[in-house]
Amino acid sequence: MPSDPVSWLMIEPGWKVVSADGKDLGHVDEVTGDSSNDIFNGLAIASGVFGKPKYVPAEQVARIVEGRVELALTRQQVDRLSEYEEPPESAQLSSEGATPADRMEQAVVGTDRTHPRPMAFGRRLLGWLRGRR
Repeated sequence: MPSDPVSWLMIEPGWKVVSADGKDLGHVDEVTGDSSNDIFNGLAIASGVFGKPKYVPAEQVARIVEGRVELALTRQQVDRLSEYEEPPESAQLSSEGATPADRMEQAVVGTDRTHPRPMAFGRRLLGWLRGRR
């Protein structure tokens, strides 16, 4: 019985990531987006303990179910993806001394760039070891 799809807001580091043909690609390392405006940008997937995570744009996520993210990409396509580079933190602007343009930019850009935080090395190692069983 297939699982029901869930929102991108439910994705947590450590969830399994699979290719379009169901092959295991690794685990979610980080989810990027703006949760306050429900904008999903993509996710970083870790395929090993020491390798750098790869960035998968939201458009390439085919389905999300509890504990698993299914991509619309093959393993070969994922291998060609860029390494994930963490975006800079958004600056909090105080209204005092901010120009109208600064306030407008802050309203558009927002401050919530990720959901949730990236997976720590120890947790990534544990996930990798569990997947080796």
